[in-house]
Amino acid sequence: MAKVDVGDRAPQFELPGTGDRTYSLSEYRGRRVILAFYPGDFTPTCTKQFCSYRDQGGRLDSLGAEVLGISPQSVDSHERFAEEKRLNVPLLADEDKAVARAYGIVAGPIVRRATFIVDEEGIVRHRNVSLVGLSYDSVDDIERALAGIS
Repeated sequence: MAKVDVGDRAPQFELPGTGDRTYSLSEYRGRRVILAFYPGDFTPTCTKQFCSYRDQGGRLDSLGAEVLGISPQSVDSHERFAEEKRLNVPLLADEDKAVARAYGIVAGPIVRRATFIVDEEGIVRHRNVSLVGLSYDSVDDIERALAGIS
């Protein structure tokens, strides 16, 4: 399995997501994007992670980077999760785990919780993969990572 590291070109993708649209990494060229891979909708840590992004949305907006959540559930599941939790981050459906595999974060049947920050040129500038999945990059962590690549 390939492993995307800091300094590598981010693998391109196009995935269906919430808001009845398709998202592609190439549409963010010229802007920073935070790819937040997570194991599953409605799970305790994933809920805590995305609710924290919701609650600190103003801070995230001020960082000048778009956050995209990516997991293997369907768009229908993502829509229910986003609606029930009032989430403000687009959630993308990687049902066959092809994108997670391209980023090197699939372990058996599980997608590892991971955060990648991709710069304006499409280069990975931050990579954090959780081995157990019980922790995630908080808004503070994302802010520090972005400050380190400015």
